Amino acid sequence: MAANEAEAPAKARQAMMLAALGVIYGDIGTSPLYTIKQCILAVGGVSETAVLGVLSLISWSLISVVALKYVVVIMRADNRGEGGILALSALALRGASRKGRRRPIILAAGLIGASLFYGDGVITPAISVLSAVEGLKVATPLFDPYVLPITVGLIIGLFSVQRHGTARVGGFFGPVIALWFAVLAVLGIAEIVMQPHILLALDPWHGIRYLIADPVRGMALLGAVVLAVTGSEALYADMGHFGKAAVRTTWFWIVFPSLLLNYFGQGALLLRNPAAIDNPFFRMVPGWGLYPLVVLASVATVIASQAVISGAFSMTRQAIQLGYLPRMLIRHTSAEEMGQIYVPRVNLFLLLAVVALVLGFRSSDSLGTAYGIAVTGTMALTTVLAFIYMTTVLRWNPALASLLFLLLLTIDLAFFGANMLKIEEGGWFPLVVATFVYALMSTWMRGRTALSAQRRKDSLPLETFLASVRPGHPDRVPGTAIYMTGDIAHVPTAMLHNLKHNKVLHDRVVLMHVETEDIPRVTDDERIEIKHLDSNFHTVTLRYGFMEEPDIPRALAQCRILQFRFNLMDTSFFVGREKIVPARRSPLSRWRQALFILLSNTMLKITDFFDIPTNRVIELGGQIEV
Repeated sequence: MAANEAEAPAKARQAMMLAALGVIYGDIGTSPLYTIKQCILAVGGVSETAVLGVLSLISWSLISVVALKYVVVIMRADNRGEGGILALSALALRGASRKGRRRPIILAAGLIGASLFYGDGVITPAISVLSAVEGLKVATPLFDPYVLPITVGLIIGLFSVQRHGTARVGGFFGPVIALWFAVLAVLGIAEIVMQPHILLALDPWHGIRYLIADPVRGMALLGAVVLAVTGSEALYADMGHFGKAAVRTTWFWIVFPSLLLNYFGQGALLLRNPAAIDNPFFRMVPGWGLYPLVVLASVATVIASQAVISGAFSMTRQAIQLGYLPRMLIRHTSAEEMGQIYVPRVNLFLLLAVVALVLGFRSSDSLGTAYGIAVTGTMALTTVLAFIYMTTVLRWNPALASLLFLLLLTIDLAFFGANMLKIEEGGWFPLVVATFVYALMSTWMRGRTALSAQRRKDSLPLETFLASVRPGHPDRVPGTAIYMTGDIAHVPTAMLHNLKHNKVLHDRVVLMHVETEDIPRVTDDERIEIKHLDSNFHTVTLRYGFMEEPDIPRALAQCRILQFRFNLMDTSFFVGREKIVPARRSPLSRWRQALFILLSNTMLKITDFFDIPTNRVIELGGQIEV
């Protein structure tokens, strides 16, 4: 009995580690497909000095950026187990006062970091899948004309199946990526055995000496070395799904050793055969294993892309809940896993951007020049936000924390600066994507603030209104009216319209407000707050975490526990449907006005977003300037 009980937790940990492999490490695990080649091209060709310098920089980048920064330090900044830059910005805001100067800086950093994440989400599927399919050219040049069509086909197929969800194939991801890392290690060991002195590159001096000897090429090299650490942010963003222990154990025992062995194996191959630079990864495999490896690499890159796409869906949901993006249709693709979601608009946006990227750049070599800016920008902002959180909320020693984070930020900025040199060669693309997303987010935030201010200006305080309500004035009709409102301290516009046109109020009036907290999930005990006012008026505040989606019918059922009952057949939901028009004098610029109105007109209806029964909804509209 005791043995079986001990085996159960062990099996659970192993299953969690296998799942973490499939979801988290696909991106960084497919980096060996293109990283060494890009690094050698950046320094101008194969030489022993160049190979040792490249491997030294890659090794210590994996140690300092992934192992030290993310796995050891940044993962301590968890928002009740959840990570990611939006979760981190919510944590950092706890250490900033409501009107402090630091607050807008933290908000801007969070939005910029989230925007850059979308830029990374566009490039990762493109470069990963394209580099895998390019392995066919190693077998024979006859496949050259078919590389792009096959890549585009795989990408279209990948995005087409998103609406079905990944729940069914989720269990397939882990074993495939585990096999992938095993193949990486075996291929690397086979080459290292023939050139064991390649292990001298573990000495950091080889990388430092190369940077000092040729600073110009050194900066170009750093811009390529960063490809080895892409996917680091996924360790932090997805740790809530698997727990810190599984993520850390998997990194140190499986991922890191396998990556290191494969990179060193490619380096050993180049010392033995410099001509293998055309594709050092696929040149390591014997002829009989080339086609199976291309298939395995293609499947691994699709899985890596899936992780990034799922991350974009999750990031979008968080942004909507936090008020950074307008309401969109979000579909759940699994009854068991609440994290399995599909966002049609984001999926279409990513598909079009990825296909355009592949057709525009046409090779993984060209895409390598576009990769890096978004990743390193997000990494630097994560370091800054983590420092603010650690020192203001967790109360780390300021002096020691400053030394640690200054070191980490210096590394991040060195990578970011090196990648800024690649803007003209393709680095502009992720910046354009990030700028577009940031414009959407910042405009939506500013527009909502301006709209709320205008509503408060035109609204009537609830206390003043209740003081004017007397028996028979206005007339009351049977039933319950629920008014969805963003401010329970003022009379909802929909109620004023109802009084203006129908001249009545319901016997029981409920003002319902939905709040999103800066934590991932809210417990059922903290979900509902009810206040009973005069004249049978009541306010209900529903609280949800930024990883949750509001469910009004379920919340009404939970109200019974607090002795506040609803009969849906006797309840009407009143929702304001305002037409937003541009004001002559507005805090928003003309282009932000136009964009905010466009976003407002195309966002998902509040009834669909809150899952309110459509046959119980009454919409009352008006016009408001912003």
